[in-house]
Amino acid sequence: MPTAILTGQPVPGSSIEDDLRSLGFDVRVASGADDAAALLEEVPADRRVAVVDPAFVGHLHALRLGLTDPRFPLAAIPGAVTAQPDGRQALGRAMSGESAPGGGRIAVAGLADRLATALDADGAAVHRPELGSLVATVPADPQARNEARQSVLAVDDEAVRLKSAVKARDGFFTTYFISPYSRYIARWCARRGLTPNQVTTASLLTALIAAGCAATGTRGGFVAAGVLLIFSFVLDCTDGQLARYSLQYSTLGAWLDATFDRAKEYAYYAGLALGAARGGDDVWALALGAMILQTCRHVVDFSFNEANHDATANTSPTAALSDKLDSVGWTVWIRRMIVLPIGERWAMIAVLTALTTPRVTFYALLVGCAFAATYTTAGRVLRSLTRKAERTDRAAKALADLADNGPLAQALSRVALPMRTPVVSALLGTAAILLTASLAPYGSWLPVVSGVVYVAFSALTAARPLKGPLDWLVPPLFRAAEYGTVLALACKAGVNGALPAAFGLVAAVAYHHYDTVYRIRGNAGAPPAWLVRAIGGQEGRTLLVAVLAALLTGAQFTVALTALAVAVALVVLAESIRFWVASHLGGAPAVHDEGEPA
Repeated sequence: MPTAILTGQPVPGSSIEDDLRSLGFDVRVASGADDAAALLEEVPADRRVAVVDPAFVGHLHALRLGLTDPRFPLAAIPGAVTAQPDGRQALGRAMSGESAPGGGRIAVAGLADRLATALDADGAAVHRPELGSLVATVPADPQARNEARQSVLAVDDEAVRLKSAVKARDGFFTTYFISPYSRYIARWCARRGLTPNQVTTASLLTALIAAGCAATGTRGGFVAAGVLLIFSFVLDCTDGQLARYSLQYSTLGAWLDATFDRAKEYAYYAGLALGAARGGDDVWALALGAMILQTCRHVVDFSFNEANHDATANTSPTAALSDKLDSVGWTVWIRRMIVLPIGERWAMIAVLTALTTPRVTFYALLVGCAFAATYTTAGRVLRSLTRKAERTDRAAKALADLADNGPLAQALSRVALPMRTPVVSALLGTAAILLTASLAPYGSWLPVVSGVVYVAFSALTAARPLKGPLDWLVPPLFRAAEYGTVLALACKAGVNGALPAAFGLVAAVAYHHYDTVYRIRGNAGAPPAWLVRAIGGQEGRTLLVAVLAALLTGAQFTVALTALAVAVALVVLAESIRFWVASHLGGAPAVHDEGEPA
């Protein structure tokens, strides 16, 4: 249980002790600042501790935001400061610095605020939450106290809490058709002790049932699938809102939320393809194309953001124009909608599933996602070309990790003469393998030759740090090359089961690539090198699939793709689950990603 130390007796009529207890704190009242220092020493080092001014006046939610958010080792609001285990040493140093010269008594008034100031001076990162209309203050006299209490009564902190539970930046559909009521579902869940992870799991199960309904191939099944997909999205919004409402953030929760979003969407694609097959329509190529396009869109987002995460002199006329457009209200919603974020995308899929056929649904999805990908990528290319920025070694390493080069590329990169622009190497290699895989007849060795060339270009790309203005395009180009090669060769095989097997293989590899992204975002680094070696790296898998297509019949190729998909899935899932569960149990810093709508 966390401990809150009041640095004196609360003033008459104060609810500070009850408020702290309602937040789960064990409250201890110090007789003075010296006693507060002693009480701080007594609190076990593995527990959160807060130092609170007994004259504090403010909203309960202000205290919640300042003292219970698990994402920050140190946090403060006026009149209160807190430290998690990782920040206890820094807080201890700040308290030691309060020792009065000659052994005199430490001044008790304003101790919590002085500790926060000392932490800042010590270089510690102290989080100060944005309180908005919430009150948090330490009045200097009775009149100021009375005015502060009136200010508290004038603002409904529960309404503020509900409003802040909604993501600040979201899509049009989510903002106007989901969040107005999902926030109340989040509060209902919080009051019944449900956790965000439980809601996330419920969302996944609902989406899987929706996929199962779509797989029936009946009109009733398609209607039920559309309705359930929307309900799954409502729960998907609810889990994040519950996390913000109750400040239940965790590394495991962020991973589950992001991973399950991808699992839900791609499982639904598979369900639609199975349902279409029951009606005699083979849309597996469209389903796999949609998954590839959506995955590449995400990798563009991840790579661009990582490349510019901590770039210096990060300015661009294009970015300035974008910021100017953001000041015009209607353009904000238009620009958010045309990128087809998850809310708009799932709504479109759900409606089209219920009213049309899987083929029409996939055509609309492919057209919409292709336009969105073109729009966002073109804008980012323009920003990159006009931006004056110095990219860091950290950004270059993140891009190299996202590239997923395996042992072949890594070994050859040590003897390769690096090209000046790595993105050109990636583009040439991608074009070579995709053209031959698409145009050569099944069983041809031309894709194998192109696969060898692709490995060589991958090595050239890996031989130089990815610090160029467009080097963030390297990971999405490699994703397009690997996934597109699997799709093209499976289509050429011309046998039943080849495309579903290819879908399974791309899904398994895509999971590995998403897992890499979420580890980097959680500051945990890339997956271990042995894992990348074990599954061959992107260039090794691409070459292997080309060789299998040249050596095997269509039926044998299908079996080989299935076996490869199972092997990759088992290895990456086992390592991923082990890592994230261990991180959660090991007390890894909590993460809650508020990034772009996916």
